Amino acid sequence: MSESETQARPPREIRAALDAHSTLTLAYADEDGPQACAVLYALAEPPPAGDDTALLFVTSATTRHGRALAADARVAFTAQRDGQVWTALTGIQGRGACRRLEGAEREAAWRAYSERFPYVDHNDRLRQAMERTDLWELRPDWLRLIDNGQGFGHKTEWVRPGT
Repeated sequence: MSESETQARPPREIRAALDAHSTLTLAYADEDGPQACAVLYALAEPPPAGDDTALLFVTSATTRHGRALAADARVAFTAQRDGQVWTALTGIQGRGACRRLEGAEREAAWRAYSERFPYVDHNDRLRQAMERTDLWELRPDWLRLIDNGQGFGHKTEWVRPGT
């Protein structure tokens, strides 16, 4: 069974699944070929109206994936909890574009990120290191929730309007 929706915001169950996890596997490609990496993410604070779906993550622009994102911001990703049994497997698949945040946008996004991971602000050394690195926004244009707990292969999909 598959449900597909095109609306400004993802369905509640997709949003809840994104909120339930904190690590995503980010897939990208560069001149050396495809690669993937794991990053911690937080949901961006939603604006009062419109599309609010954005994931925030930290990585230096000098890493392989940071360089790849700066050159071509298109990525694919998954987010799921480890150790699930297949009958209850749930997780998110997605595609979207990344961009490095600066100035006031970075400050606002940093508040959402540090709320999700408060230990960062409680450790001076870690906070200072994180303040020197880059904060990125991933705006999904397609999301799929897989939820075998609702039946094997149950899917709910969302497509960003205009994509």
